[in-house]
Amino acid sequence: MYSVGFCAHWLCHFGSMCERFPATFNGAELKSPHVGWNSLEDIRPGSRLLRGIDNGAFVYYTHSWRAPLSVDTAATTSYGGAFTAAVERGNVMGVQFHPEKSSDVGLQVLKNFLEL
Repeated sequence: MYSVGFCAHWLCHFGSMCERFPATFNGAELKSPHVGWNSLEDIRPGSRLLRGIDNGAFVYYTHSWRAPLSVDTAATTSYGGAFTAAVERGNVMGVQFHPEKSSDVGLQVLKNFLEL
């Protein structure tokens, strides 16, 4: 059996403390919530959820909280510093972005999950 979840609070079940985005980053104001398109980076080789998705592919976010990087991180995004965009641990997976709003990349994530 496989499980997939969406949003930062769900990702925090992987043992990390989620946090709000900082008000500033590198001396500049950082808007929160983070709304819009941002890229996936550092995609873990062999990721089953992100199979066929290239580093730099864009996904859509609407969130005020972020999950820190961990051993379960399958991809990162940078906004106010790097954070976990996707996690994978065995048969449990999650993404912080909205796959249903992420065009072809989001459809590929959902397709990959359904094919597990």
